Amino acid sequence: MSDTVESTRGFDTIVKEDARDPQPNLRAYEAVASAFAWASVREELDGLPGEGGLNIGYEAVDRHARGPLRDRVALRFLGRGGGVRELTYGELADETARFANVLHELGIARGKRVFGRVFGLLGRVPEPYVAVLGRLKARSVFCPLFPAFGPEPIRQRPEIGKGACWSRPRRCSARRSPS
Repeated sequence: MSDTVESTRGFDTIVKEDARDPQPNLRAYEAVASAFAWASVREELDGLPGEGGLNIGYEAVDRHARGPLRDRVALRFLGRGGGVRELTYGELADETARFANVLHELGIARGKRVFGRVFGLLGRVPEPYVAVLGRLKARSVFCPLFPAFGPEPIRQRPEIGKGACWSRPRRCSARRSPS
């Protein structure tokens, strides 16, 4: 196996040797930490249009989709078979808004129905990320589940956590869903 993965779509070349000896990405931590202020971070955020509140789903996706980054790739997924799937900020904003609207229609938005707890079985495909960002927009609580938990914990956690609903990849749809 080669230590280098060649770029076929303009992605950066990955050199495995670099991963063996990672360098810190913040070399002057003490200086940065001492100068850090949450007020300056708040100034970098847009806030919700009209409301003036803060929503991390909006800040992570929509503020970029409403500007010059709309057509820029926000998420890139590399499939097991070598396939590449990309979502731009604009596409991600549309998909996450659609998921948030579904939660709202189900009554699982901010302050409704069991505090809007949404459980999600996460996989290595774009849809769980859409669900996580969509639930942030809907102001509901997201509780992640992973296939490695096994069937019994996956069944128990939404029940114990009084989940309002759960999302899962299509490939898992034949499995018994929590009641």
